[in-house]
Amino acid sequence: MTDAHTRITKAVIPAAGLGTRFLPATKATPKEMLPVVDKPAIQYVVEEAASAGLGDVLMITGRNKRPLEDHFDRNHELEAALQKKGDADRLAKVQESNDLATIHYVRQGDPRGLGHAVLCAAPHVGDEPFAVLLGDDLIDPRDPLLQKMVEVREEHGGSVIALMEVEPSQIHLYGCAAVQATEDGAVVQVTDLVEKPDPADAPSNYAIIGRYVLDPAVFDILRKTEPGRGGEIQLTDALQQLAADEKIGGPVHGVVFKGRRYDTGDRGDYLKAIVRLACEREDLGPEFRTWLRGYVTEEI
Repeated sequence: MTDAHTRITKAVIPAAGLGTRFLPATKATPKEMLPVVDKPAIQYVVEEAASAGLGDVLMITGRNKRPLEDHFDRNHELEAALQKKGDADRLAKVQESNDLATIHYVRQGDPRGLGHAVLCAAPHVGDEPFAVLLGDDLIDPRDPLLQKMVEVREEHGGSVIALMEVEPSQIHLYGCAAVQATEDGAVVQVTDLVEKPDPADAPSNYAIIGRYVLDPAVFDILRKTEPGRGGEIQLTDALQQLAADEKIGGPVHGVVFKGRRYDTGDRGDYLKAIVRLACEREDLGPEFRTWLRGYVTEEI
């Protein structure tokens, strides 16, 4: 267990999935590169890490993920062409992704689940606390979540997970936490975790969403964790052990998030995210909202 006051500087973004729910679009394009309005989904996630002070980002990738590396690298030819045209606005947008963070890459190899993907980060992370951000969950920058989680880790040590209340009928789609209240109404102590429980057996309606701040003790547990649901090594199983025995790696707390979250891992929610974000853009919103109102009125 590391010192609670150890500063967190590293973020891990698992990005090795095949994106089968978006086929055929993801046959040759990584799902993380699908655009949300005019930026790929993965850029929103890196921006979130950087805004929370995590400037060292490790992406866990797999085959056919080279476009991720290209996106966060310099494109000298494109930049030169835009500069020659005097297109300063687009040049700034192209260069923005280059300077967000120092980004590293490692391949997962065998797709053995989120726990295994996190374990692939061990050589890079070492004996430091770190954050994990899942690319399917986009958190609105106006509702900062990761920064709050880092603060909770600095106060209590151990690990911190992001929780959101869902309808009881939907809890079987998520990892679920049993919790105890703390003095901070937005923070709970996690006493147990269950991966995708039957609604009748769920200890609460607090669902785990895709943000974690983890003590490095999780690596030793993951190395010993047997494959669980779906034959994969589940991060939830390792967190369950941490929650059950604070001596291993400190307590597990949860930050209850009530802000704006966009799920880009589901086709319907992906479309909703695009519409919501486009409506709120100053450059696109007014004209798009006018069109949308007319379209909805005609359809109804």
